[in-house]
Amino acid sequence: MRPVPRACVDLSTVTENGLDHTVERGAWPRRWMLPSALLHGLDPDGRRPRRTARDWAVDTCCFLLAVFLFLASAVTLRQADVPGGLAVADVVLGALSCGAVWLRRRWPVGLAVAMVAVGFVSSTAGGAGAVALFTLAVHRPFRYVAWIGGADLALVPVYYWLRPDPDLPFAASVVFVVLLAVSVIGWGMFVRSKRLLMLSLRERARRAETEARLRAEQAQRLAREAIAREMHDVLAHRLTLLSVHAGALEFRPDAPREEIARAAGVIRESAHEALQDLREIIGVLRAGESDDAAGERRQPTLAALDALVAECREAGMKVTLEHHVADPAAVPASVGRTAYRIAQEALTNARKHAPGAEVTLRLTGTPGEGLTVTVANPAPTSEPTPVPGSGQGLIGLTERATLTGGRLEHGGTADGGFEVRAWLPWGRTAPTP
Repeated sequence: MRPVPRACVDLSTVTENGLDHTVERGAWPRRWMLPSALLHGLDPDGRRPRRTARDWAVDTCCFLLAVFLFLASAVTLRQADVPGGLAVADVVLGALSCGAVWLRRRWPVGLAVAMVAVGFVSSTAGGAGAVALFTLAVHRPFRYVAWIGGADLALVPVYYWLRPDPDLPFAASVVFVVLLAVSVIGWGMFVRSKRLLMLSLRERARRAETEARLRAEQAQRLAREAIAREMHDVLAHRLTLLSVHAGALEFRPDAPREEIARAAGVIRESAHEALQDLREIIGVLRAGESDDAAGERRQPTLAALDALVAECREAGMKVTLEHHVADPAAVPASVGRTAYRIAQEALTNARKHAPGAEVTLRLTGTPGEGLTVTVANPAPTSEPTPVPGSGQGLIGLTERATLTGGRLEHGGTADGGFEVRAWLPWGRTAPTP
């Protein structure tokens, strides 16, 4: 059998009787029932396997068939008027041909070529020649069968012209042997096509398994990215409050008692809420939920902006909310969630880099025109407290807006401030019939 590509051999799962069995490379279930040539085709780069129990059974049957036809031809040869020397040479060649049947797996082409020459001069080697022709059709492509089998069939008329059968006419003898040889070749090609089909099915199974594994890995990667983005969006806001107020307490230890108490309260409340959010996200990871299940967690919408602004104000931040969206509930959930995250991250950045400045959060939009979110702050009036950050917040917001089908722009303003402006698509709602 022609070796198959390596891509056909790295299989780890075999489906048998509707069940998936995970096996190592080459360690197939019921290996002894598979032909060694098929095993070598599954692993062409490995050492050629020994004969399996099936191989020994098939080789024994082929040898016995060749011996049976050898004995039948020897009896016929004895009854025919053949000189003694030629008869002995015929029988010796036939016996050697029967023994050569055991070499059919190792040298199928050489054995078939030898049997064409031996079969032309020895009638008792016909059985071994048929076995060699069958083996050639099983283990080699059609071009070998066409040349060697064609030469064998072309010599049939010449053989019966030189050594006519006393019991059958010339035409009947030629037709019978030709039909027998064609049947043997056809049977061998059928066995070969069946083996190639098995290799093709196993290749499809391997590809399906690989694709399923890649899809699972991609789903896991996307789930991890979604959870990482969620952790950044949720925790960055809380931890920034902690850092800013803790920094204020560090740099102003002589602040009034009421201001220190208020900052300590904000720190305690922010730490508590951060722990709650972190516990919720970690719970999703421990439960091993899918991305869909993780997406079912409570997500903010556009209606939650009022609570976000109130929380910022309670933390001592000056925020002006200009809400010009008539019906926030009509905004699609994905668009509202993205707008909330953009506003949350922009307010967090303003708190870190422009402490004490009044921040303006403006929302405008109608169905069909889209939703616009603008967060702007003037130049900071005091030196900001150093707060560690990854610097990836605005990059993540740009990616969020792009995934939703919108766009995000950010940069400095003429008065030395900073502005984040995002546009998100908001399609028209279908009219109620």
